[in-house]
Amino acid sequence: MSVCVYRTSRVVVQGITGKEGSYHALACKQYGTKVVAGATPGKGGQKLGDIPVYNTMEEAVHSTHANVSLIFVPPPFAADAILEAVGSGVKTIVCITEGIPVLDMVKVKRVIEKEGITLIGPNCPGIITPGATKIGIMPGHIFKRGSIGIISRSGTLLYETADQITKAGLGQSTCVGIGGDPIIGTDYVYWLEQFEADPETEAVMMVGEIGGNAEEVAAEYIKREMKKPVFAFIAGRTAPPGRRMGHAGAIIMGKSGTAEYKYKVLKEAGVHIIENPGYMGETIHKVLKENYGIG
Repeated sequence: MSVCVYRTSRVVVQGITGKEGSYHALACKQYGTKVVAGATPGKGGQKLGDIPVYNTMEEAVHSTHANVSLIFVPPPFAADAILEAVGSGVKTIVCITEGIPVLDMVKVKRVIEKEGITLIGPNCPGIITPGATKIGIMPGHIFKRGSIGIISRSGTLLYETADQITKAGLGQSTCVGIGGDPIIGTDYVYWLEQFEADPETEAVMMVGEIGGNAEEVAAEYIKREMKKPVFAFIAGRTAPPGRRMGHAGAIIMGKSGTAEYKYKVLKEAGVHIIENPGYMGETIHKVLKENYGIG
C-alpha cells in the first residue's frame, strides 16, 4: 500500500513545455509513473514524446482521466495553476515551484482547505513511493522499497536521509517533501496521520529545520496519537537568530523555532532524536532492531 500516490495514479504536468517541466515529466515517466498529459496555455496539440499537451487542465483531465497534477509553472502564475488544477477536479496536487508570493498562497490555502485538496508544496521536491511512482524531481535511484516513511521540509536532506536508510537495508514506504515556505499545503501532522494508518510503514523519519512551529505542532500530535516509532533531525542548529537560512520559512523569531526548542518538545513526545545527520540511517536501523525488533 502506498501513501497518497499509487502505481495507478494518473499525472498531468502543468508547465510541461518548459525546460524543467519537460525534463522531469520524462524522468517521472521513465521511473514508471503514469504521466498521461501535459497542460500549457497555447501549446495544445503538441506532444512531449507520446505525452499529449492540452491548453487547459479541464481539457487534460477530461481527455485522460488524470487525478494528480505536477506543477512546474513560474512563480507569478503558479497560484493560478494550483487553482486551475482544483477547478479541473484533481484532488492531489504537487507544486514544485519556488518563490510563489505569500499573499497568493494565502488565497490558495483557503481554497484547498475548503475543497479537501491534498497539496504537496510549494517549494518542494515532490513525493515518491519507491518502485511504484515518482511525482517530483527527486533522483529515483537512491530510493528502495521498504518500511520507513520520510517527511522532510528540505529536498536535499530528504535525499540524504533516503540514501542512508537505503544503505542501512531498510528502504522506504513513501517519502514526501512538504516544502520550506511559510505557507504550504500539507504539514507534518497530515503525513503522520497517513503513515500511522499505512500497514506497510513501520516507522517514520521527520526531517525538520529551524523556523516556524510545524515540528512543535507535530510533537503534540505524536504524543497524543502515534503508536509507531518516530525519529527526527532538525537542520540549522547553528543559525543566528533573526536571519533566514535557506528556505523562506527557516527563520527564528523568539524561543519557539530554535533547533534546541524543537528537539526538547519532540523528545518529550517520545521521538527518537538524531542530532548528527551523518548517522541517520545507522541510528534508525540500530534503534528499530534493538527496541522494536524491526529490520
